[in-house]
Amino acid sequence: MAWQGEERRSEDDFWVKIARILAVIAWSLFIVALIVSHYAAPETDFGLVRYHDLEVRKFWIKPLTTYLYITLWTAALLSYISVLVNRYRARRATDNRNFYVKLLMVIIVAWVTYLLLHVN
Repeated sequence: MAWQGEERRSEDDFWVKIARILAVIAWSLFIVALIVSHYAAPETDFGLVRYHDLEVRKFWIKPLTTYLYITLWTAALLSYISVLVNRYRARRATDNRNFYVKLLMVIIVAWVTYLLLHVN
């Protein structure tokens, strides 16, 4: 059952705004990590590439992989702080639950686990 009373909050407080800003920065870092991963990952060996005997890089570029780890862990830390701030500042049932930030943390942890298992 939804609350039917009058909304007394005029605007979000400082901490809720900080949590939102941290979430946006974390998602932006995730997009940067996708771009860095594209350049750091091994190239795909397609049939046409093999037909023309083109050279294909089959290893991860280590300096870019280091930047990828830093970017991913920073995004995970910012999203974790955003979840903590939202947990202690959101007190009503109608407040945002930040599902998208929690999803981001799960994706980042899975991605880092994959990188730790597959990057030499």
